[in-house]
Amino acid sequence: MDAEGPQALSDLCLAQVCSSMEALCSIRADGSMSLIWAPLFPQEMADQLLQRMATKGILNDTTVGIFRSCKELRLRHASIRGCAVSAEGFCMALCPHRLLELDASWVSGGLTGANVISGLASNTECRSSLQRLSLNGLHLDWGSLEGHGVGFCSLQGLRSLSLANTDLTDAALEDLCTLPHLESLDISCTAISKLTALIECRKTLKSMTGHKLRHLDMSPARLLFVFCQLQALRHLDFSEDHFAVDDSDGRDGDETVRQLLEGSPQVLPSLVSLDISGRKRVSEAAVRAFVESRSGLVFLGLLATGVSSCDVLSSKKTLKVTGEANENQVCEALRRYRDRECFVREALVHLYNLTTDADKPQPDMLKLVVSAMQSHPTSLHVHLVATACVFNLTTQDLAEAMSVSLLSSTVTQLLYAMKNFPNNHQVQKNCLLALCSDYILQDVPFDKYLAAMLVINWLSSHEDPTLQRMAVAVISILVAKLSIQETTQLSKDVFIMKQLLAIVQQKAMVGVVDSTLKFALSALWNLTDEMPAAARNFIECQGLELYEEVLESYYGEASIQQKVLGLLNNIAEVEELQADLMEEDLLEHILSVLQDSQVEVGVRYFAGGILAHLASRADAWTLDDDLRGTILKQLHDSIMTWTQLEREMVSYRSFRPFCPLLQTCQPSGVQLWAVWAIHLVCSQNTSHYSSMLEKEGLIELLKALAVHPDTHSDIKGLSNSIFRMVEQQNTSGAFSNQTEPQNC
Repeated sequence: MDAEGPQALSDLCLAQVCSSMEALCSIRADGSMSLIWAPLFPQEMADQLLQRMATKGILNDTTVGIFRSCKELRLRHASIRGCAVSAEGFCMALCPHRLLELDASWVSGGLTGANVISGLASNTECRSSLQRLSLNGLHLDWGSLEGHGVGFCSLQGLRSLSLANTDLTDAALEDLCTLPHLESLDISCTAISKLTALIECRKTLKSMTGHKLRHLDMSPARLLFVFCQLQALRHLDFSEDHFAVDDSDGRDGDETVRQLLEGSPQVLPSLVSLDISGRKRVSEAAVRAFVESRSGLVFLGLLATGVSSCDVLSSKKTLKVTGEANENQVCEALRRYRDRECFVREALVHLYNLTTDADKPQPDMLKLVVSAMQSHPTSLHVHLVATACVFNLTTQDLAEAMSVSLLSSTVTQLLYAMKNFPNNHQVQKNCLLALCSDYILQDVPFDKYLAAMLVINWLSSHEDPTLQRMAVAVISILVAKLSIQETTQLSKDVFIMKQLLAIVQQKAMVGVVDSTLKFALSALWNLTDEMPAAARNFIECQGLELYEEVLESYYGEASIQQKVLGLLNNIAEVEELQADLMEEDLLEHILSVLQDSQVEVGVRYFAGGILAHLASRADAWTLDDDLRGTILKQLHDSIMTWTQLEREMVSYRSFRPFCPLLQTCQPSGVQLWAVWAIHLVCSQNTSHYSSMLEKEGLIELLKALAVHPDTHSDIKGLSNSIFRMVEQQNTSGAFSNQTEPQNC
């Protein structure tokens, strides 16, 4: 079980509702959805359903229609953040609810801040009930409200208002500052030029966030005067984007900060949290004086100021600091600045340096990195450093100590980065380095088909030997983990076959034996396993000619021979492709491998398989009959000299290719190879293969062989041994934890 435990039943139910939306709903005349049958949802569940739909990206004008049933689905804390919802969809579905909180940040679909305000104000209950409103990233369209008697002041219950990255005007700021209960305000990244209006809410405002107010036109003295009026203020964020300003910008703001730090504690006496990250010209002396004069201080933002190593900070045990002096400061920065790309970039750079020699698992740190990637999906700067941090935090055996769910979401973000930054060599390299973990590839659930496609596409345009080796290794493992449907889809792509064959040819030309060659051969072997289309592509890409050369030039390399013969065995299983293998020189070479007692059984096994499949169809045999007769005799004689293998060297998706070989009319050499093969895999993984034998009807074929008078005693003996293994497995009822092996 995952370290984080199983999912809550409510989460599973909500996920099922989201995935079954079309089946559960009817369509209204306007195209919106309505639940066919809607029970009275617990209020919290209605909020969670909306949140889940938004998170999964399925909330839009059509699906949001289910919330028009405001008696059954009662919303209080509504989030449509980042969804495609129009003004009409919003007003019809959400405005009738008695909302306490609404997050409509970054909504697409044409919804404006003016639409939200007028829609909410049309509900008399919302005018007083709504306490928190977030409109970050929206076009406010404030001018459309002028003359209609509607504004922020219409929502008299508002206590928290977030308008970051909007077209907020000075006039709109004046309007919202008349709100009688306003406690928290975020006007970051807006074009506000004056903050004088804040004086209107000086008795109630406890938190003011003004990050990157680039258009402020106020002298330091005037700014400080406004701040001094805010007697109730406990948190002030007056930080700056240090990447976006040069030495001549932001001087007035920096001077205001200097005066605030060096001033009397009677200025903003209630202040317990100050964020001046990104501000230049901040001195350690000023920070020391500020901290020492304010005993109640709980947070200080100093990232990218150059003074976060100030000695006074380490002596304050209850003081949280964002900075770059240590892991705690950097992680605090990633937590607090999730939505600010400039600070995320800065923090990740320092985190990378701090984790270069990581020797213990730090899952909380990895969560912060993944969160940063999720928050800035289009930022190359963030992903350059974040993907490097992921590698640092999951390398070697660090990943094995983390929860599977965390690793799954981490790999998902890596794949997202590979997909969105295909031309950035460093991002691709970082992702590949992180993916090249046997534990992650084998045991962590993620979209392995997408991963295989992304790595193959990367491979086509890069020839770095080290990275090529890793990429081919990843592909080799991923191909073996795909479902039959996914492998079928992948096998249709001739491009993939050409890429892998090119690597084999590249290595074979110089006669090298390395892991890259072995991984490429394994990938091709798995790609053609019970995949006729892939086998045909292999032949059409001149793979057969290449493999004949490899067979001869690498005769003494058992690991290479096994993989090459394993793929040829896959081709031999396909009746319509057997004619392509009917080459006398090729079959004589394979026969020599079968007969050579110095060759490993694992290699001779696949040589025997090729010959057994080809010799099983007398009517399709096009070569000399004497050669077929020799093959059949040598099959039986050679197989009886083989010793049982302890190491798993082969896996089968099914036993269907064996059915023609087990017919009572087949020559004994053909039958013996098939029975020996079944006996081999059953003895190594009985629980997996015994059920496959019964399900696919091979038990009946083996029984028919066992009782047939012409069946050779060697075959009867192996068949009876298989029966005993299956019977013992069924009797014990044991459920093994063994998993299906892969061809490697």
